[in-house]
Amino acid sequence: MSTAAFRDVPYMGVIWVVDEAMKRGFRNLDPNWCNLGQGMPEIGPIEGAPERLRTIDVAVADLAYGPVGGIDALRERVAEHYNRLFRSGKRSKYRKENVGIAAGGRLMLSRLIAALGSHNLGHVVPDYTAYEDLLDYHRYRIKPIAIETTPDTSFHIPASAFETLVRQQALGSFLISNPCNPTGNIIEGEELSGYVHAARKHGCFLLFDEFYSHFIVDKDGAPGREPVSAASVVDDVDRDPVVLVDGLTKNYRYPGLRVGWILGPSAVIEQVTRTASAIDGGPPVPIQQAAARLLEPDRADQETTATRAAFAKKRQLMMSTLGNMGIDVQHTGRGTFYIWASLRKLASPLDNADAFFRAALDKKVMTVPGRFFDVNPGRARSARMIDETWTRFSFGPPIDNVRLGLDRLRSIQAAGAGTAKAG
Repeated sequence: MSTAAFRDVPYMGVIWVVDEAMKRGFRNLDPNWCNLGQGMPEIGPIEGAPERLRTIDVAVADLAYGPVGGIDALRERVAEHYNRLFRSGKRSKYRKENVGIAAGGRLMLSRLIAALGSHNLGHVVPDYTAYEDLLDYHRYRIKPIAIETTPDTSFHIPASAFETLVRQQALGSFLISNPCNPTGNIIEGEELSGYVHAARKHGCFLLFDEFYSHFIVDKDGAPGREPVSAASVVDDVDRDPVVLVDGLTKNYRYPGLRVGWILGPSAVIEQVTRTASAIDGGPPVPIQQAAARLLEPDRADQETTATRAAFAKKRQLMMSTLGNMGIDVQHTGRGTFYIWASLRKLASPLDNADAFFRAALDKKVMTVPGRFFDVNPGRARSARMIDETWTRFSFGPPIDNVRLGLDRLRSIQAAGAGTAKAG
């Protein structure tokens, strides 16, 4: 059958990885596989966390269409959650009108980008793989401007450099994950305030993807004491050009519930919500009701505190093991549950991320070649910004599975080093 009527849709990098693994028998949560590629946190019980959600009640009335922008109970709970964590002592507070709900983060990002008008949109490289096709959908209206970050600056853009970019590139908006997927770089403190100041000064909307905002470690690798969010440096929630996207997927370890939210000026939330009437029609009511319970203050804090402690241990294990293998992990930041590393010191062919990926797949271990994070909507840019040595490792799975995966990677590296020595 001819498919001439359809465009060639690129795989989002992580989905390509999973698809390649499935060809070899991978199934989600299969204990024989070590998924050090996909961006999914472990979903089971962890020490110190509240009991996992096991049942969802459904009333007959909940089977009707719900509000496109989400039910008031969850919108109010999200607003209260951010006010409690980030707006204490501030005059301006988030209200339900500053919040929208969607069935997942990528869907909320789709709504957000669909609501943007014609302008230059800045984005960094490397960054979240899904941005590439998401921005490509709207290139007839939005001009993506790639801003390269490099190891020389630890993949970071200082606030002063950001302001210069906004001015020189005439940016109307700037999209970035913070903490950054895949590098783990964090924009925080005075630097984050500088970004918001520059955006306010030049009328550039900051679009922060904060899905890893609770996955923070201190400089010594210990669990971070608190999350990071631009909500803490916003002056007026209805006037500052700052939009935040987050949800239950990562920080609360409920990827299957597909609950995402957006916070920003009420006028922006209204426009973003309107796009949903054509894109998706609104999220399921019973799931939103369950989500509201998961964000009850004591439960939410217990969950995220336990998660930071558990994931800090896994990060330390992965950093140490990969480093001892000769993999360069020095440019990994303090956020997310990923290690962004260069294979350049490994013996050929394992110094190539795709060759490494194939060798790991033979051992039932999944990684993600770094080229997928070279966000390039429409493949309009010919020059690569990420070389073939970079790869992303995830410590999302339970620690025993992470350890097993690392042991298998170590055996690959040892065999490769032996072959190189013999040659």
